[in-house]
Amino acid sequence: MLDRFFAICMFVALPCWGWAQVTGSANDVGENVDAAADTAAVAAPQRATAGDVLLSKDYSSPKKYVISDITVSGVKYYNSDQIINISGFSRGDTITIPSDQISQSIKKFWANGMFSNVKLSAAKIVDDKMVLDIYLEERSRIVSYDIRGIKKGEKDDLQGMLHIRRGSEYSEHLKNACIDIIKRFFYEKGNRNVEVTATVTTDSTIGNGVRVVFEVNKNSKVRVAEIEFEGNSEITDAKLRSSMKEVHRRRWYTFWRSSKYIEKKLEEDRQHIIDYYNEKGYRDATILNDSMWIINSKRVGLKFTVYEGQKYYFRNITWVGNTRYPSEYLSNILRLHKGDVYDMVALDKNLRTDENNSVSTLYMDDGYLFFNVQPTEVRIEGDSVDLEIRIHEGKQATINNIFIQGNTKTNEHVIRRELWTRPGDLFSKTQIIRSVRELAQMGHFDPEKLEPKLNPNQADETVDITYVVEEKPNDQIELSGGWGAGMFVGTIGLRLTNFSMSNIFNKSAWRPLPSGDNQTLTIRGQTNGSYYKAISLGFTEPWFGGRKPQALSVSLYYTNQNNSLYFYQSGDMSMSVVGASVGLGQRLKWPDNYFTLYNSIDYQQYRLNNWTGQFLFTDGISNNFSVRAVLGRNSTDQPIYPRTGSELSIGLQITPPYSLFNGLDYKDPSLTDKEKYRWIEYHKWSFRLTWFNRIVGDFVIALKTQFGYLGYFNKNLGYSPFEGFDVGGDGLGGYNLYGIETIGLRGYKNSSLTPITNGVQIANVYDKFTVELRYPFILSPQSTIYGLVFFEAGNAWSDMKSFNPFSVKRSAGVGVRLMLPMIGLLGIDWGYGFDRIGSETKPSGSNIHFNIGLPF
Repeated sequence: MLDRFFAICMFVALPCWGWAQVTGSANDVGENVDAAADTAAVAAPQRATAGDVLLSKDYSSPKKYVISDITVSGVKYYNSDQIINISGFSRGDTITIPSDQISQSIKKFWANGMFSNVKLSAAKIVDDKMVLDIYLEERSRIVSYDIRGIKKGEKDDLQGMLHIRRGSEYSEHLKNACIDIIKRFFYEKGNRNVEVTATVTTDSTIGNGVRVVFEVNKNSKVRVAEIEFEGNSEITDAKLRSSMKEVHRRRWYTFWRSSKYIEKKLEEDRQHIIDYYNEKGYRDATILNDSMWIINSKRVGLKFTVYEGQKYYFRNITWVGNTRYPSEYLSNILRLHKGDVYDMVALDKNLRTDENNSVSTLYMDDGYLFFNVQPTEVRIEGDSVDLEIRIHEGKQATINNIFIQGNTKTNEHVIRRELWTRPGDLFSKTQIIRSVRELAQMGHFDPEKLEPKLNPNQADETVDITYVVEEKPNDQIELSGGWGAGMFVGTIGLRLTNFSMSNIFNKSAWRPLPSGDNQTLTIRGQTNGSYYKAISLGFTEPWFGGRKPQALSVSLYYTNQNNSLYFYQSGDMSMSVVGASVGLGQRLKWPDNYFTLYNSIDYQQYRLNNWTGQFLFTDGISNNFSVRAVLGRNSTDQPIYPRTGSELSIGLQITPPYSLFNGLDYKDPSLTDKEKYRWIEYHKWSFRLTWFNRIVGDFVIALKTQFGYLGYFNKNLGYSPFEGFDVGGDGLGGYNLYGIETIGLRGYKNSSLTPITNGVQIANVYDKFTVELRYPFILSPQSTIYGLVFFEAGNAWSDMKSFNPFSVKRSAGVGVRLMLPMIGLLGIDWGYGFDRIGSETKPSGSNIHFNIGLPF
């Protein structure tokens, strides 16, 4: 009503106008434009004189006019027919004044978004005929925009946030909004002193076009130099500072911690401080106020005033509402007892958030999706708290539908067979977590974006589950170089990890290669030119037969070596190896379902011709037929950057004990090497264990231990001439002999820890221990980059008699790992060896280790 009253007053106050008009401007957009349009109208004249038309002051007597003509004014880049078409009026239309016809027309122009000012007026009125004039002012159009002074990655992120498109309208409001978004973007990165200016220039080639350039000066980041506390007497400043997970004081000895002043992170740390007090029993603790003072343009200080309150303890804990599980059983899971410190964080963890062992997990693994638990303080007396834990169990929920969303390459049935949830099963929180873990282990999806979405229906006690995945490139091209045996060896390989053999003859499936069935196909070749050549082919089907998770693996390989200056002797010399392997792996249910058992049959044939200096014999054909069994367990959360879980491998490779039944006397000195080693025999044991644990956030510790032993059946025959271990360096032996395992130990040169026995450098026993601290810089489908600090120790021996697990060579260093989907894992390490090797008088010292294309 007030809007209508003001409009009438405006018409009354302007009788000197020679024409009636309705206007709207850019400032009307928003809360005023609709009201202004609704109350305005073109007025009829009271009397007509030359060049003068008076306004109507009587809204009670509307009049009708016929539009004799329509004129368009103000526009430069639109033709009149377009404008008239938008207005909704045509020549010959009848218009009533006042009415909502004019307001509706104005709304159409504003909705078009192309104009900054709109006016509809009666240019001429004669009797009952009117000439209607449409006056418009056009907005400028954005031809291009740019953000300067920042990194490409930052520009890409901002372009996704600004939503500016070529051809969209330009306004001061848009410019200021973009400046505000850019500033807030850098505020969250710690650039509190960022400066942003916008330059707008007219485009000379496109009418009404402008070019917008945002200039960004990030300036130095603001960091926290001091953090102080006031009001705390029970908890020290140092402990409160350590409870802050996001913002820390700037100190040289904590270089890995963030000290940037970011308000969002600071808000999280306020809660961390309260949580720390709650852990210690101070349930009433609160932050009364906090303040910041400026030390200089790059440094600030923070001060928190806290109220600690009294320290409390648990007294009586009772359960209410539980019918599925007895109170005593729930109390054992709660793990809190009378007299314990009133730890509110542990209470919440043991009730709800612990995914492995909490009351909530117990119920939700039994189908109770609608379960709810609420701890209630029923009495506080002195420093003691009586707690009543109220449970609403609800009904058990059944899984109704399971949907897969986001897979663009991997076939849906391949994803579904990895899931541990099935329609018709009772809902289980643990099974959903396990399903997400299995999808991550496939390696085809971004593990950071795997997300199960639940759609519960409490009315029919069911739930639909949608697994949202995001495909990432996972095939690898290996282009690598390594130094081994005194030569440089180049490697080229192709590893297809999501291959589909069943579609190999389907032309439409070649995009560019048949894929989607999670099969692995590898082709790899190595050479240094004339001396060494090798080629290998491998294929793995993870669900052989399609019904059970049993992996079929087949591999073929061939190696040839000939004359070299490194092994120079007069006459021809050569060695070739041809081999094949067939294996079958299966998932076990005992001791738990993380265990696997892999069995294989392997065969290699070695052909030596005058090949001296490397093996125990020089001429002849040797056959190696063995069976291998590997018991493994892998519970890591993801394959590329695991944060939790472990990897275990216990292996045995064994040949038939030919010496027990072939009738040869190995004590006979006339027995030739060709006869002695025609069929080689050995038993080879291996043990590997890696344990990952999250320290805080994505900061991870990895503990590793390895052990290997090569044994024999007949002491007169001794060790196999082709098996064994080569220890030291980066773990890349340059070339592959298929029997010798290359074991890296950073800080020492390649093969430097391998003993020499009877002129042959080979180890039959080794051990290795590693501690790594890892922190990721980038975790994305395009690349994963993390840094590490390592401490390593290990050694190698010629036999078990000389084995001493405590006589190890120690080293420490730092490194970086870069995972590129198309190449694999790239790494560079700097290691320092602290111990001497053999007769050397100085420690091994500084060594750089670089590798490319290392399988992960």
